Parts: sequence; structure tokens; C-alpha cells
Amino acid sequence: MSRARDRGAALPGGRLDPLADEIPLPGLAGDIAMDRETAERSLVALVLTVVELLRQLMERQAIRRVDQGDLDDHQVEEVGSTLMALERRMNEICDYFGLTLDDLNLDLGPLGPLLARD
Repeated sequence: MSRARDRGAALPGGRLDPLADEIPLPGLAGDIAMDRETAERSLVALVLTVVELLRQLMERQAIRRVDQGDLDDHQVEEVGSTLMALERRMNEICDYFGLTLDDLNLDLGPLGPLLARD
């Protein structure tokens, strides 16, 4: 494999080589090369962060509805088992990609962390 290909060189016409090991990000202070594994892990972390945020919001909404008496016993059981299954699946996916739920918690600076700590 050529050295240009190793560095994620562009193909003729300025197109990026989809088989390159690294993706060049020109125009920044010095070019940054991001390898595919890091890019994939970062994308997975972002998607899982959104899913975890939605899971926590659904959980809070379910708790509010239970506290208000809006759900019958069967609905409470159904919502509870669904949320537990989603949490279990989230943990499995995080384990598969070598992430923890703490890795998904974005620091929003003065606003604090994105995800609530249970």
C-alpha cells in the first residue's frame, strides 16, 4: 500500500479515498488525521448519548405519570419492563464498543453534565 494511501490521500478530482485508513481534515491548525476506528467509536458514542438522553426523559415522564395515577397496574408493569430492557440493551451495546455510560455524558460547561446521574 502506498504512503499516500496510508495517510488518507485524495483521489483525482479531490475526492477522498474510501479505503484509506485515515481521514484527513484539512484547514485546521495543521492537518488532523482521524483513523476510522476513532471516527466509528465517536459516532457510536454520539448516537448512544442521544438514545440514553431519550431513555432518561422517557423514564422521568413515566415516573411522573405513575405519581399522578395516570397509569393502571398493567401499564406500570409494561413501562417498567420496557425501560429496564432498554437500559440493559444500552449497557450491552456500550460494552460491545468499549464505552461506559460516563463516556456518553457530555460536559456542557457551566450548564453541567448532559445526562442525569441516577
